[in-house]
Amino acid sequence: MLHDFIPIIQNLPIAEHPNGITIIPLADAHYGSQDFNEVRWHQTIKRIYEDPHCFCVIAGDLLDTGTRSSVTSPYSQTCSPRRQKEWLIEELRCISSKILACTDGNHEKRVSIESDQYPLYDVMLALGREDVYRENICFIQIRLFYDFHGQKKHRLSFTADVTHGAGGGQYIGSSANRVQTFGQNIEGIDLLITGHTHRPLTFPVSRLVFDPDAKTIKQKQFTVAVASSFLDYGGYPVQKLLPPTAHTTTEIKLNYTHDGKKEVRVLQ
Repeated sequence: MLHDFIPIIQNLPIAEHPNGITIIPLADAHYGSQDFNEVRWHQTIKRIYEDPHCFCVIAGDLLDTGTRSSVTSPYSQTCSPRRQKEWLIEELRCISSKILACTDGNHEKRVSIESDQYPLYDVMLALGREDVYRENICFIQIRLFYDFHGQKKHRLSFTADVTHGAGGGQYIGSSANRVQTFGQNIEGIDLLITGHTHRPLTFPVSRLVFDPDAKTIKQKQFTVAVASSFLDYGGYPVQKLLPPTAHTTTEIKLNYTHDGKKEVRVLQ
């Protein structure tokens, strides 16, 4: 298991992706929950599988993993934590080569805290993709390259962070404030991808950067993308009087403009 602060470098040939790539975050499926929407899940996996320019990142809580000490009762689960893990391995097998990064959510951490087992790491290990797993946060560099006389020549690269997220709150504003504050702590990213709140959300964040070499003040922007869940309304949100959340598939488009600048667009 690699340390969180070891970046994940992904090299993708421009010749195969002349119009850039699409990234779909997979988060908060909560397989094992009675409210899991299997139809939406399979539609999303099919979308990733069929598009050669489409990739995914895993932002945690794909498994519900109810334990006896957790808020989620293990007795209401549709299958055991072991079976949940086996199911996910088979579900991701067809798109395993398209997984750019994978990190745990708070539901998987229940198991690691109680038994030193890491379900998503085991899934990545079974798929031969343990190199893209990080326990808490993934720092990714996506480099589109072209071949020049047998050498890889890189254009501008995209940098992204993927983490599950934390906290909550009933309103979108509280979620936005938390991820914005966290993102502003990290210099140099183009994109921050989270989940956890089950509320799809995207917005740009700008900050001022002092470049002492160029003796200028530059405005640096990154994009926040909070992924939707795969849960229907019921169970815990109803108990806590929380409102239903929207269901959508987040698609992040990474491309270059004609003048060579990076372009990040989020569709929800």
